Amino acid sequence: MPNTIDTTVSTSPTYAKRLSKGSVASLLLLAFSLPLSLPALAEIKLNDPLPINPDLKKGKLENGLTYYIQKNDNPQKKVELRLVVKAGSVLEDDDQQGLAHFTEHMAFNGSKHFKKHQLISYLQSIGVKFGADLNAYTSFDETVYILPIPTDKPAYLKTGFQVLADWAQGVDMKDVDIDKERSIILEEARLGKGASDRMMRQFLPEVFNGSKYAERLPIGKEDIIKQFKHDALRRFYKDWYRPDLMAVVVIGDVQPAEAEKMIRKYFSSLQNPVPARVRPQISIPKNTASKAMVITDKEATNNMVMLRYPLVKQPAHDVIADYRQDIIAGFYKSMLNRRLGALTEQANPPFLGASAGSEQVVPGYDSFISTAMLSQAGIQPALDALMQEKNSIRQFGFTAAEFDRAKKIEAREYESMFNERSKSNSATFAAEYIRNFLTNEPIPGIKNEYLYFKEFAEGISLEEMNQFARNATPDDSIRLAFYVGSNKAGETIPSETDLLAMTATAEQKPLQARTEKAASASLMTTLPTPGKIVSEKENKLLGLVEMTLSNGVKVSLKKTDFKNDQVLMSARRAGGMSLFSDADYFNVYYSNPVVWGMGMGNFSQKDLQETLAGKSANVRTSMDNYSESIGGASGANDIETMLQLLYLRLTSPRKDEAMFQSLISSQKELARNTWARPEAVFSEAITTTIYKDNPRVPRLARVEDFDKISLDRSMEIYQSRFGSAKDLHFVFVGSFELDKIRPLIATYLASLPNTDIKTEYQDLNINPVQGVVKKDVYAGNEEKSTVVLSFNGTSTYTREENARFHAMVDILNLKVIDVLREKQGLIYSGGLSGSFERIPSNRYSIDAELPCSPENVDKVIAALFAEIKKIQQSGPQLEDLNKVKQSWLKAHQEELRSNESWLNHLQGAVYYKTEADAILSVDKRIRAITPAQIKEAAQRYFNFQNYAQIVLYPEQKK
Repeated sequence: MPNTIDTTVSTSPTYAKRLSKGSVASLLLLAFSLPLSLPALAEIKLNDPLPINPDLKKGKLENGLTYYIQKNDNPQKKVELRLVVKAGSVLEDDDQQGLAHFTEHMAFNGSKHFKKHQLISYLQSIGVKFGADLNAYTSFDETVYILPIPTDKPAYLKTGFQVLADWAQGVDMKDVDIDKERSIILEEARLGKGASDRMMRQFLPEVFNGSKYAERLPIGKEDIIKQFKHDALRRFYKDWYRPDLMAVVVIGDVQPAEAEKMIRKYFSSLQNPVPARVRPQISIPKNTASKAMVITDKEATNNMVMLRYPLVKQPAHDVIADYRQDIIAGFYKSMLNRRLGALTEQANPPFLGASAGSEQVVPGYDSFISTAMLSQAGIQPALDALMQEKNSIRQFGFTAAEFDRAKKIEAREYESMFNERSKSNSATFAAEYIRNFLTNEPIPGIKNEYLYFKEFAEGISLEEMNQFARNATPDDSIRLAFYVGSNKAGETIPSETDLLAMTATAEQKPLQARTEKAASASLMTTLPTPGKIVSEKENKLLGLVEMTLSNGVKVSLKKTDFKNDQVLMSARRAGGMSLFSDADYFNVYYSNPVVWGMGMGNFSQKDLQETLAGKSANVRTSMDNYSESIGGASGANDIETMLQLLYLRLTSPRKDEAMFQSLISSQKELARNTWARPEAVFSEAITTTIYKDNPRVPRLARVEDFDKISLDRSMEIYQSRFGSAKDLHFVFVGSFELDKIRPLIATYLASLPNTDIKTEYQDLNINPVQGVVKKDVYAGNEEKSTVVLSFNGTSTYTREENARFHAMVDILNLKVIDVLREKQGLIYSGGLSGSFERIPSNRYSIDAELPCSPENVDKVIAALFAEIKKIQQSGPQLEDLNKVKQSWLKAHQEELRSNESWLNHLQGAVYYKTEADAILSVDKRIRAITPAQIKEAAQRYFNFQNYAQIVLYPEQKK
């Protein structure tokens, strides 16, 4: 139940586009791909009000409560419920700082119909996980409660509505429960402390310019949390938890009429207080003069500059003309940020990364913000680049080629969203309607948005685009300039006066109009000579088509209807870094990033991005200790592009000395301050304690690591492994047509070279320490600790044993929440994770990570060990085992409708040489787990004579 500070919005201001990011296709293709179901285009009048999504039922009860209802079957048998309260920390009185967030916590501590602990326990029993599913958050202006409910039984949904109604006006707020929750809130506050928190507390008052937002961080003040009077909390709840400030969102597998009936039943009786306090609209004063601020911390890991220009009221989004304007704004922001991104691909980039554009600071206010992460070049080049791109756009505008690419990219995003409109997840729709309630974001629905884009996009001229850019890009007017970074020895830290002078200097740099070469129309001018599909068979049980190609490559294809515009691809084989010596470690480890950064064939990374504008396709390669992997994804119409990328990636890596040097310098700069973080010091201590000085265990990067990388050797290693398709078995899952993908497989996969290479791994003998080993680590300024416990050993893998092992781990996580958090108040978050390794040998590992206060370290360890020993001695409670089973059964039903899950399962079956049809018996294995088996598992896997204990303490405790 985190408190959040959300001061940014999506890169694109168009609304349904937040349902999907990153997909791309050509505008020309879009013109010919409209589904027959798209309604005829009626005359669109710019002054007409923006409609509400026709699939949505939006209404309001007599008491003022707003509701949103939409039937959506993804996932099936599940409804996403939300209670949205337009009340956050900015409404707190002086004696209530932190109590908006505290109120959110109390909603889980007993209410009119649910005793303390009863709610969480009940929801877990029907498959709803605390934290992962059931959750809430508090921000400056709102509090949102998140409750996904299965609909297998009508009673579940009714109970879900009762829970929301209790949260709305039925929370108990008992004195004893309030006092007990204080320690949990304080642990949450402790968890967030560190360099980022310390710098943020200096930064935000300037951003909010003395307004109430500057005084009301959602986490609050610790002295108030410790000492506030109980009635102060009850007063906040009474004043602001009222129906005229609330919305109920119901999205999922439910009939709208039934949902509306339940809303009226459970929420009509809610009452507004008389008299009701007026909810104030908090304003932020405009800055009247430019100002600089330098914020440093010895634990800061990155050095950054930020320029924030004057706040402006957010534009209206009421009529269709406003939507057209938002399309233009989306083009502007995407083109500006692509320009900034291209600058990072120089041999000596002015920054490691940058972004710019209008962002929401708080509801109702936008500000143009430019941010850059500094490279080795320092502050002035970064400011120069930010200013030059900004001012160049103001003076010269964008080029026709840039604008054409932007239109293609945006068009493909709209097409993808339209194609997936019936497959979008209910939780995504819920988030969109929450924004409508809180900030009046329009919700016309993707059908209407798609129509608007098709109607307007081509009619937006370059001249109109550039006029918008001139108006949207700030001049050299008033601005806030921030430097945020490390103050360790050797850093060049500007004074505030210097920083203002630097920005003024950057503003005066001479400008040049942008020139660019034409992008290539295609990835490949000459296609490879196709191979052949030499055999093909069908697996009807799993819906697979299995092929063998003329070069020995194998292919498994599973056509699905889970998504309308998604095809996923993967391949994995044995070998990996184990086939290279310790001396080659860094060349091997970084071989893939080195090769990616230089492009492929005749294309640099920038060239590729330009050529792929309007396409949705990507391919990646990776290597771990014992295997090499290939992955890819595309839209349904872009499968050939994905396979061309694959072919070029494997056969034509590109050598570029300048880009290699750029990568090395960037990585050195990122690594330079990494070790200032206490978490980095702790991570290294964990690794060295468990694995000693084994050189093959991945560690956090150090600057000197990158001096050990050779361009030629890294490319040689990459080509030695990925230049041959020997023993590769590709798996495709998604929305493809077999008749269309067959010739593509013959052309691009069957033609891959198949030179003889070793496709077996070598055991690197990476073995954990034996016996009981304890290590205390002292790092960091804050009064906080983290306990890490690691149990390792040999195992015998079977699917049944794997299920019992993970059930044991999940049961213990239930106890961590119930005992260590709720009953003892020792932690806010934390838990256990477990894994089975089958390669190079059968081993298991269980790791616990539990953040806490330094004085509670021994209590936390004792409490966890006590819960483990209870299971070892008496077995788990049947109720807890059933909660885990129910959660797994629900999750598996959703996984059976997921392309990603099928891809991972099928690829795993190929790699580990196991039966793929085991996915059909998962339910049976889950139901077969017994308490006695969990007891035996706990005895087998938790050996108190063989574990590692590493504890982080603050530096001053040493």
